[in-house]
Amino acid sequence: MQITPVLLCGGSGTRLWPLSRKSYPKQFVPLMGEETLFQASARRLSGIFGEFAFGAPMVLTNSDFRFIVTEQLQAAGIDPGAILIEPEGRNTAPAVLVAALRAQDPEAVLLVAPSDHVIPDVEAFHAAVAQGLVAVSKGQMVTFGITPTHAETAYGYLELSAAPDEAGRPVALKQFVEKPDAARAAEMLAAGNFKWNAGIFLFRAADIIAAFEAHAPDLMAPVAAALKDAEVDLGFLRLAPEPWAQAADISIDYAVMEKAKNLSVVPFDAAWSDLGGWDAVWREAGPDDNGVVVSGAATAIDCSDTLLRSDSDRLEMVGIGLEGIMAVAMNDAVLVADKSRAQDVKLAVQALKDKGAAQATTFPKDHRPWGWFESLVVGGRFQVKRILVHPGASLSLQSHFHRSEHWIVVEGTARVTVDDEVRLVTENESVYIPLGAVHRMENPGKVPMVLIEVQTGAYVGEDDILRYEDVYARE
Repeated sequence: MQITPVLLCGGSGTRLWPLSRKSYPKQFVPLMGEETLFQASARRLSGIFGEFAFGAPMVLTNSDFRFIVTEQLQAAGIDPGAILIEPEGRNTAPAVLVAALRAQDPEAVLLVAPSDHVIPDVEAFHAAVAQGLVAVSKGQMVTFGITPTHAETAYGYLELSAAPDEAGRPVALKQFVEKPDAARAAEMLAAGNFKWNAGIFLFRAADIIAAFEAHAPDLMAPVAAALKDAEVDLGFLRLAPEPWAQAADISIDYAVMEKAKNLSVVPFDAAWSDLGGWDAVWREAGPDDNGVVVSGAATAIDCSDTLLRSDSDRLEMVGIGLEGIMAVAMNDAVLVADKSRAQDVKLAVQALKDKGAAQATTFPKDHRPWGWFESLVVGGRFQVKRILVHPGASLSLQSHFHRSEHWIVVEGTARVTVDDEVRLVTENESVYIPLGAVHRMENPGKVPMVLIEVQTGAYVGEDDILRYEDVYARE
């Protein structure tokens, strides 16, 4: 049997700020090793396992992340299937419905999963999927319930109609339970028939569509229209924005699952985390005997129950005598908080938004389809950037109204177009781009090309670009 994975990766969490931001959320960040959470999720849902195999993944994301998705899938050695671009975020219900409609085959089996979860025991997860397929073959829809390890108040719960057996067979769902207070969470942990709601689902396309028709019929017309009028764009499928905007902003749980009578739960006893806060990162990283986790350019001296992380190669973090502290440093922002306040990091993001700080939402590196850039210095009439261009990639043919540019290649070779002149610029060579000149930068080589760009002029904003040609079809 073939299963089509459906990866949801359009969200932008704030509880892992400053590493996760709206412009570059946690699923695309290597939080737990060299691989990103998105890549690990895609790899977990690929390959052949006993009686079932995963097909090419279907990905739901937004326009800002579309090239990051393809780049990270290719880097992981996974051929992308359909990549659907949501014009705007409408929560998980419209996303799941459009995936089911896009599958076209009513008998298609879909496994819908967030792309930012950590599941270390892949074999145990596949065994749970195999158990779920038994229920799916009988017309059931399946969700996966995580066996709680502690009385967590940040998760919703699933109440099972009976205690699960040792084989981990599906159990009928009794009800969904909202995020509890500490006392109620402790009671559910002791009861034994409550599981954490992981938001992972397995079902046939026909069954989930029938559930929408029965419990959320108002979603059918706008979502179907958004898919029918979708446009192909460089291999992506852009859902039509007008009908999509008419779809309710609602989760799959509220829209369908809480009302469905044919929902079963497969218990999952192995490790799992949605990395919903820095306390979860601390827990999953494996604290030492003193309860300390250090990552990157960080050093702990006489600390306990503490997370120290520096994701900047220019910033050394040192903690001395800390207890119950989490400290995370980036090039442009530092978070220091009591570890018990991990869920309140979102308050910091809102406070920064209120004061107009770019760090609230904007990542230091701005990822583009051709590579990335980061601002090193910004002044009143100048800006200095470091720019990396992937092998074979090309920036758009463009000009500027308000600035001139000076490019110095420090790694690799650039092919540079300035008006009618095209030439190669190698390491330690530079080229000047006058104000108003039509220009383009390309990497014709097989290794990444890095250059330093110095912009000077009355305005150095990113919107001072007039594009003439662009291989990525950006406006």
